Amino acid sequence: MNKFKSGNDCSCLCVRGCNKVTDKLNSYDWLADLPDNAQACDIVEIQFKAPRKGYFLNSNKLSLEKGDVVAVEANQGHDIGTVTMTGRLVMLQIRKANLKPDYELKRIYRKARPVDIEKYEEAKSREHATMIESRQIAKNLGLKMKIGDVEYQGDGNKAIFYYIADERVDFRQLIKVLAERFRVRIEMKQIGARQEAGRIGGIGPCGRELCCATWMTNFISVSTSAARFQDISLNPQKLAGQCAKLKCCLNYEVDQYVESLKRMPSREISLFTEDNEYFFFKADILRHKITYSTDKHLLANEITISAKRAFEVIEMNKRGEKPESLSIEANSSAPKSSDLLDQENINRFDSAKKKKKKKNQNGGKQNQQNDSKKKMNVQNGAPNGQAPKEEQMPKQNNGNGQQQNPKENKANDRQQRPNNDQNRQQKQRGQGNNRHKDRNRRNNGDATDRPSSPNESHRKPENDRKGNVSKENTPERNNEK
Repeated sequence: MNKFKSGNDCSCLCVRGCNKVTDKLNSYDWLADLPDNAQACDIVEIQFKAPRKGYFLNSNKLSLEKGDVVAVEANQGHDIGTVTMTGRLVMLQIRKANLKPDYELKRIYRKARPVDIEKYEEAKSREHATMIESRQIAKNLGLKMKIGDVEYQGDGNKAIFYYIADERVDFRQLIKVLAERFRVRIEMKQIGARQEAGRIGGIGPCGRELCCATWMTNFISVSTSAARFQDISLNPQKLAGQCAKLKCCLNYEVDQYVESLKRMPSREISLFTEDNEYFFFKADILRHKITYSTDKHLLANEITISAKRAFEVIEMNKRGEKPESLSIEANSSAPKSSDLLDQENINRFDSAKKKKKKKNQNGGKQNQQNDSKKKMNVQNGAPNGQAPKEEQMPKQNNGNGQQQNPKENKANDRQQRPNNDQNRQQKQRGQGNNRHKDRNRRNNGDATDRPSSPNESHRKPENDRKGNVSKENTPERNNEK
């Protein structure tokens, strides 16, 4: 009978509570290793096409384990399912499923035979084609509904049609057409968008399989207040799941956030110091950190403090006192806000790489220059590529019969350069003064005083040499003329 067993063969210790990893709505049986666990309860949990589960009575005292394929009682005929849980934990699952006390349990007939498996696989192979054809029939009848899935009973005598509709639909005519076409008994079940996503399955934005397709059975309503408590931006594209409804995971941690918010000051209260008034800007709820700003709408002069410190400042303001600073340490610098958008820049590491490349290139050039110098020194006969000493360098005559080192000549040339520059500047100033004198003479109209030759223009009169001013060149003399 091991041939007709699905899932893992959990016959050894410590793994009896495991199911096949790909099974939907998997539950770990943490009581499976207890002695006589299977005989402690006669009720067995059996799973059909996900997410449909049922609880049946093992009246024949069959030895059942997880993964066994069994034939169970149905309304008319029998159905084929897989055992997912046995023992004491089944009673807890029944309470979780909110089944009524007067719920009538159906019986388990037997373990599945090869004939039962063949009929089940044949009926299962017709489900997809039946769904496509039934959608076209509903469209032709003008019904505003969508048939999301079809499930055949194990013996192939009954088919369950799962549909989605925003309004109430009269599908009596549809049932007649489907019964005539497929020659089976028809059952219609209305499901919501979340149930449809659970039946279809998929991968969520977190990278894991959808919760509604793996373990969730009861769907609690989700509101936007859960997002507000957790300081999540009200972006419908990010808050909505694959079912086009709010994500169920918004309710997972909302209770923890509500408890943490009770230990935080109100956002409407502003804090006063001796210098400024601080307004609430943002808060890290789980870390109990609050960021205040001096501007109501913009982040200016931000400072982050703990919720405990915020309560202390509020109490001081109530008494009419104003602290010097919000932080406990007056000279403590506020931490810089980290913008996550800056981390999305692809080129944020390029500048460091360029600097490293430049350093490596400069280092390589210097090494090449040092190597070339060593080679030149070796060619000149210096030991180990070292530069020759100053005493060994040849000396030259400086024109006075004295021998000097070439290095000393270079140093003397450097000292003479600034003197030469000063002489050039003085010559240029003298030429400029002579030009001004010529212009004054031309303006005064004294053509006779002009020098006859360029050599005479540079001569000074005798009176000028003694410090006296010549009368011929004075403006009074020109006026008399």
